[in-house]
Amino acid sequence: MLDGWVRRRIDPALEGVGAMLARRGVSADRVTVAAAALGLAAAAAVPFGLFVPALGLMLASRLLDGLDGAIARHTRPTDRGGYLDIVLDFLVYGAFPLGFVLFDPEANAVAGAVLLLSFYVNGASFLAFAAIAEKRGLAPDARGRRSFLFTTGLAEATETILFFVAFCLFPAWFAPLAFLFAAATFYTAAARIVLAWRTFGP
Repeated sequence: MLDGWVRRRIDPALEGVGAMLARRGVSADRVTVAAAALGLAAAAAVPFGLFVPALGLMLASRLLDGLDGAIARHTRPTDRGGYLDIVLDFLVYGAFPLGFVLFDPEANAVAGAVLLLSFYVNGASFLAFAAIAEKRGLAPDARGRRSFLFTTGLAEATETILFFVAFCLFPAWFAPLAFLFAAATFYTAAARIVLAWRTFGP
């Protein structure tokens, strides 16, 4: 829901840094892998109760995740890069809540499982929509050149980062926050399913 608003404000800075890194020969794919490595390190810190380092690593990871696309746009975007980016994003987004489940299974396991289920359903609705939209030649997302058509929703990347920040700042509140985020994510998936039903009809 907030991605469009946020991107309009941060994209100019990301594009500038991306252009500079591209001129210096930095590979977008390497930045994608580095972003995932930092995200997984953040997830690995959580079970040990290292919430402040986890927060810093997660924010650094998402910053690099924004930079890889900017670098690619100033070199040559590839389908391989787009594929790598989305797969590693899903890996990081799944690993981080899992860290809180491992930190306190008794308090967090059910909420974490529900949240991960919502991610699974939302991811399937997103990728299936993008694949069929590509098959039908639908116009790309107005938010810029990407490898996939991104449909808007209540829970997107910005909301995910905000909830991950809240998890780190208020770890004792993980369960209610996770249930709230899961509800928003299920709603997003349901809205996309309705959109697909209307868009892909005979």
